[in-house]
Amino acid sequence: MIELPHVLLVDDSSDDTELTCQGFKRSNHNVTISHVENGRLCLEYLRKTGDYQGASTPDLILLDLNMPVMDGREVLLALSKDPQLKRLPVVVLTTSDADTDVLFSYQMGCNSFIVKPVDFDDLLKTVNSICTYWFETSSLPPK
Repeated sequence: MIELPHVLLVDDSSDDTELTCQGFKRSNHNVTISHVENGRLCLEYLRKTGDYQGASTPDLILLDLNMPVMDGREVLLALSKDPQLKRLPVVVLTTSDADTDVLFSYQMGCNSFIVKPVDFDDLLKTVNSICTYWFETSSLPPK
């Protein structure tokens, strides 16, 4: 049995989440998507605590920056300090195009920074590009 690549989508916007999931469904790639709504839940998921004790480790994290409870910047900081989690590839997928956010994200170890496209066709192209690069071109860290 071939295991599909697993993406953890961390985003508080239900509209953006739905569009991103639709983008994956319509893409040329089969992936498993898990979703959490904020950074605190993301860390619980990755650390397999609380409601996520049986969660599987994702191959890739798609992380929004601007969320309530715990934002993506705080998640990046926490991941950078955690020897078990800092190996996970993180793509920041956010509406922010601020230079300070781009710089901070890379300083905290994100692997890519992408501004969310507003057009669905552009989002579909972006999702396909992410999948092609991370699941076909690149070698992911072993689980």
